[in-house]
Amino acid sequence: MSRYKNIKIDTMSMHSMIDEDSDLIPLLSPEDEEEMNKELVPDVLPILPLRNTVLFPGVVIPITATRDKAIALIKEVNKGDKTLGIVAQKDPANKNPSFDEIYHTGVVAQILRVLTMPDGNTTVIIQGKKRMKLEGLVEEEPFIRAKAIEVIDDLFVENTEEFNEIIQTVKDTALNVIEENPNIPSEGTFAIKNIQSNSFLINFISSNIDLSVEEKQELLEINSLKDRAIATLKKLNIELQRLELRNDIQNKTRVDLDQQQKEYYLHQQLKTIQEELGGNSHEAEVQELIVKAKKKKWSKEVKETFEKEIARMKRLSPQMPEYSIQRNYLELMLELPWNIYTKDKFNLKEAQEVLERDHFGLEKVKDRIIEHLAVLKLKGDMKSPIICLYGPPGVGKTSLGKSVAEALGRKYVRMALGGLRDESEIRGHRKTYIGAMPGRLIQNLKKVGTSNPVFVLDEIDKMASGMQGDPASAMLEVLDPEQNSAFYDNFLEIGYDLSKVMFIATANNIGDIPWALRDRMEMINVSGYTIEEKMEIAKRHLLPKQLKEHGLKTSHLKIGKQQLELIVTGYTRESGVRNLEKVIAKLVRFAAKSIAMEEEYEVTLTDDKIKDILGSARMERNKYENNDVAGVVTGLAWTSVGGDILFIESILSKGKGLSITGNLGNVMKESATIALEYIKANAEEFGIKQKTLDENKVHIHVPEGATPKDGPSAGITMLTSLVSTFTQRKVKSKLAMTGEITLRGKVLPVGGIKEKILAAKRANIKELILCEANRKDIEEIKESYLKGLKFHYVTEMKEVIEIALTKQKVKKTVVKAEA
Repeated sequence: MSRYKNIKIDTMSMHSMIDEDSDLIPLLSPEDEEEMNKELVPDVLPILPLRNTVLFPGVVIPITATRDKAIALIKEVNKGDKTLGIVAQKDPANKNPSFDEIYHTGVVAQILRVLTMPDGNTTVIIQGKKRMKLEGLVEEEPFIRAKAIEVIDDLFVENTEEFNEIIQTVKDTALNVIEENPNIPSEGTFAIKNIQSNSFLINFISSNIDLSVEEKQELLEINSLKDRAIATLKKLNIELQRLELRNDIQNKTRVDLDQQQKEYYLHQQLKTIQEELGGNSHEAEVQELIVKAKKKKWSKEVKETFEKEIARMKRLSPQMPEYSIQRNYLELMLELPWNIYTKDKFNLKEAQEVLERDHFGLEKVKDRIIEHLAVLKLKGDMKSPIICLYGPPGVGKTSLGKSVAEALGRKYVRMALGGLRDESEIRGHRKTYIGAMPGRLIQNLKKVGTSNPVFVLDEIDKMASGMQGDPASAMLEVLDPEQNSAFYDNFLEIGYDLSKVMFIATANNIGDIPWALRDRMEMINVSGYTIEEKMEIAKRHLLPKQLKEHGLKTSHLKIGKQQLELIVTGYTRESGVRNLEKVIAKLVRFAAKSIAMEEEYEVTLTDDKIKDILGSARMERNKYENNDVAGVVTGLAWTSVGGDILFIESILSKGKGLSITGNLGNVMKESATIALEYIKANAEEFGIKQKTLDENKVHIHVPEGATPKDGPSAGITMLTSLVSTFTQRKVKSKLAMTGEITLRGKVLPVGGIKEKILAAKRANIKELILCEANRKDIEEIKESYLKGLKFHYVTEMKEVIEIALTKQKVKKTVVKAEA
């Protein structure tokens, strides 16, 4: 009973302590336990009820006495043999429990020390001795006295192998509980390891484990030490699992909390640094956005959206990925030109002068812009038209947009659509994606700073469908005047008015534009330039531009009219002027090099000097091929780069049938077949013998076989070539034709007339055969462009033959099959 060591008392769970800690831990030896068991239990014991704990045999606990009965009991017992009975009361809130309101199983205890605390309370340290059971009440005043009998533990299994294994498991589990519980000091491990008595180990653990009074009372009332050990082990395992779960949760929470604390600390440092450097903190950034928003001319819907999104930004931490997206979104709303418009110029004469100054020709386009300005001037407001300029490359479709913007007094913006495959480039990305951004339409409007610019959609025919959607379908809303007043961008998530934007689309081939998109635009054909127009453009625009770009003055290089014609006809073969500009740039570089190297050169270029600089003329062979041989006919074709001349040849050989070469498409092959069948049906009218048709094979060839050719324009050309071959009548000199035929010999109209006429003039053609229905296309062309050309309008194929073929027969020019 004397073996106590001065160690910090909180050995296991201090839930068993009543009011304060003790500084004693008993290390009860088997000898002490044997001596304690020899002590007899008095017949009558003073009973001290405990409110919130259960005392077990051998265990030492401190008790603070606050009730009058408890203080009186302790004083009397401390004067005598210091023995008393300890039981737990059933209701902890009961300040004066009766005999029936306490548990009747408890322990005989002995007072070890009585201490008077500085606050006046009495603290007594007691140790449990033996289990006992109350048999009856003796008296309740001044405190409870009751009859008691000893309750003996069932110890017959104490030395079995199974019991020893249970005790070891209890000890190991208790040690694990101490390790998992950070509130239990390391002295608890020392106490468990040094307890030698099995029964005291069970009692010590039962007393200190975190259980309710009811659960501890159940353990105290178990008579079998083995059963009490098993019950205690169950409670220990539950406690261990609870501690492990709690520690796991705490560890996870601690990691999250540590990370948040770290981020908060870094954010506060960043905030301080920004303030020192004059930057904006999070709160200042939000406030700055709110101040900017007050100056915007927003509709009610846009204003409500901004207020909702700014409130969301206030709730976000600056370290969150969504914060930067939210900030970008709000900055976009502030930077977009909501209801900001430039004022249109209504000086129509000045606008017309601007268009005439910057572009030569293009009369339809200029007239359309002036018409639009006129309506704006009279009405004051209207939905802007969607214009599509289509034609060959290099004719000024894109650059026309700048002139239109200047003429209207509007800002200019251009967006290239060539090769566009991603629909989000038009409609933008949704804000749920990291790196989300608005579509290029909204981005360009933000950049230009006005909601009514001239917006050029370049190469609209070259958009393509891909894995990311169909951008051409996304353009349907953009280019529909009835829908684009509330254009929906996925990033902006609110309608934006595009109805005041003047869209000008450009395309080379309208056949590549989806029909639904083409239907929404006003199509204006920008055809190629005549030789005279090219010369004028070179003189007015291209030469001055190249001189300026190369740092020269107009006095450093001069090109005469004759020399310009040589350059246009001999070194370019295009509908536009892009290659012409490159050729002029080469001449300007020659002058720049001569000036830089201080060499003498001719300021006014001659034909010979141009040939020295550029080499021999490369386009002479394409001008015209003679018709000295029957069967060779000059046709006219339309290509994506403008008009061109097309030579068709035919020849007879022994055999039967029809063969076609020259990389022709299905349409041209059908035209050849129709032409031959028409000739066979009308052979007598053309003076062709049936024997010649039956015994000869016809071969038709279109030179330059590497170039694919197709289209409904070569019907009359093929028929003329075949009749010429069969009759050996050659085609008139410097004559070309275009048109399609039917099986009955009717001539059908074709398209691309202006481009074909320009190609004819470049090839030095003097006469043209066209369908009567194409007369209206000729009437739309300036008379100056038609100078030097003679037109023959026909409706029947027989008329073509009468006009195209000479009367005399060509002899010995082709190999003819013998009869």
